[in-house]
Amino acid sequence: MNPNSNRATTREMAAIASTILPDVQGWTAPDGPGLLTSMTLLDAAAAHVAAAEIPDAVGGIIVCAFGDPGRAALAARLDIPVIGIGESAAIAAASGGRRYAVVTHTPGLVSGIDMLMRTAAPSGAYLGTFLTDGDPVILSADEDALDAALLAATHRAHSAGAQAVIIGGGPLGQSAERLRPLAPCDLIAPIPEAARRMLRIMEEWQ
Repeated sequence: MNPNSNRATTREMAAIASTILPDVQGWTAPDGPGLLTSMTLLDAAAAHVAAAEIPDAVGGIIVCAFGDPGRAALAARLDIPVIGIGESAAIAAASGGRRYAVVTHTPGLVSGIDMLMRTAAPSGAYLGTFLTDGDPVILSADEDALDAALLAATHRAHSAGAQAVIIGGGPLGQSAERLRPLAPCDLIAPIPEAARRMLRIMEEWQ
């Protein structure tokens, strides 16, 4: 489920998840901005997710915005697993008690990211969120500039002691895949982590 209204982003995120979950389907928020850049927008997106009509054939749901908007409310309505890419990435990054950080391009979401990281993986040593330089909307329109900015922030996080770095954002999924071999430490891509976690959960539910 893509909580923003950009259908191209939905297709990109579904394509990443489909390498692990071949039958994945995409859902796009019916309203709102194409990029969630503030807690106010994230809260509005949460309402769309929480109220979404889910077909009976769906066996599990991944909420693909890094703040996991609406996940808890939707999970309370349904009898299938509902997970978020943020919590899934935190669990993976914190494994073994590692020091980890988030790198993202949306400064308006930092307070929500920090809260989610500490809640989802309390056993990990969370070092905080490291931001890219530049306007997130402008960066999102320039693949090379976005990758360069995220990689620079990843190096800053690593220099601060991070053993793992999460690229924090559903729309950053393609960048995370491109940057994985270039990162100075373990780079966590939230969408594949969530897809692998969902696969494990669905196998346990069967």
